[in-house]
Amino acid sequence: MIPKLHYISQGKTPEEHLENIQKACTSGAELVQLRLKNVKKSVVLKTAEKAREITGHFQTRLIINDHYQIAKEVKADGVHLGKTDADPAVARKFLGDYYIIGGTANTLDDCLALVKKGVNYIGLGPFRFTTTKENLSPIIPLIGYQSIVEELKSDTPIIAIGGITIDDVLEILKTGVYGIAASGEITKDFNKINAFHKLLKASSTNEQPWDRETNF
Repeated sequence: MIPKLHYISQGKTPEEHLENIQKACTSGAELVQLRLKNVKKSVVLKTAEKAREITGHFQTRLIINDHYQIAKEVKADGVHLGKTDADPAVARKFLGDYYIIGGTANTLDDCLALVKKGVNYIGLGPFRFTTTKENLSPIIPLIGYQSIVEELKSDTPIIAIGGITIDDVLEILKTGVYGIAASGEITKDFNKINAFHKLLKASSTNEQPWDRETNF
């Protein structure tokens, strides 16, 4: 099952990322994405290993941003690939069918391409400008999300991303998206994870089926 709430890690150092992942898991997060940028691959690997220990203890799913080889090495649950990262088809061939693969999209065409490549979910945004990403595409208004969901006509879950706050959730859900990815809003107050869950009604009965046979 793919949870409706994705927590994307933040921190000035790898240690801060791990501290925040720990807090997220303690607060009930069901899926966290380790997102380290501009650091050596060896640092990503070491941090991912520690993140896997933390998430494994809480039975929280772990997604590694960009590094699909590391995702497999640490036995994470999957990988999230940005538009300038590896091709999802290449990652799928390397990982096999039982890993979650997510991809970033900014337009309907992006979404269509990701669906063809067989991703498990699409991170669509940005809903709002943020300071955590560079070279962002124009923001997507609510009507833009609704239009893309309606035109895409796909069962692939759409996760809204980009500066989303707790006050945005209900309006975003009205567009037909499946779930929400949040970073800054949760990092400021991990108690908001429970509030997000209530708004998203993120029970197992409402989640997108996921067929990975082994949970690490």
